[in-house]
Amino acid sequence: MIIHDILRRSVKWAQIPATQGPANLILQNGKRPDGSTLIPYSRGKPMPCDVTVPDTYTKSHIGDTATEAGAAANQAAANKIADYDELADTHIFYRVVIETGVTWKTAELVQVIGRRATLIPDDPKESTFLFQQLSMDLQRGNAVAFLDTFDSD
Repeated sequence: MIIHDILRRSVKWAQIPATQGPANLILQNGKRPDGSTLIPYSRGKPMPCDVTVPDTYTKSHIGDTATEAGAAANQAAANKIADYDELADTHIFYRVVIETGVTWKTAELVQVIGRRATLIPDDPKESTFLFQQLSMDLQRGNAVAFLDTFDSD
């Protein structure tokens, strides 16, 4: 399963009307968030979100991540802020950045969805289940990436 899909299903479970890849929200830089609420979510503003999973061990990140835990996640979060800066006045933008070395950065959206989902069936564990699902998906992705490093011979 893909992290985007887990979040999309969780938003639906939390009864938040949303769309995947909103066609009406393409920015000047050509970027488009992964999803957005269809109605204003808070303070009269819709809530778009974007998910990024940088690889801790790629050549482009290894120098920084070897000296600082979460360096790839910090850089990806900064890039997302810059990418979606033009939405700051009209939207409440959430970014979810999960580094493959299991560093969660800016996981507010997951917490918001989790809190909302706990109210629907009145089960306080729903938020924990969401984090567990995302963690398991990340581990599956790590296993695939690790296996791809071996020669096929």
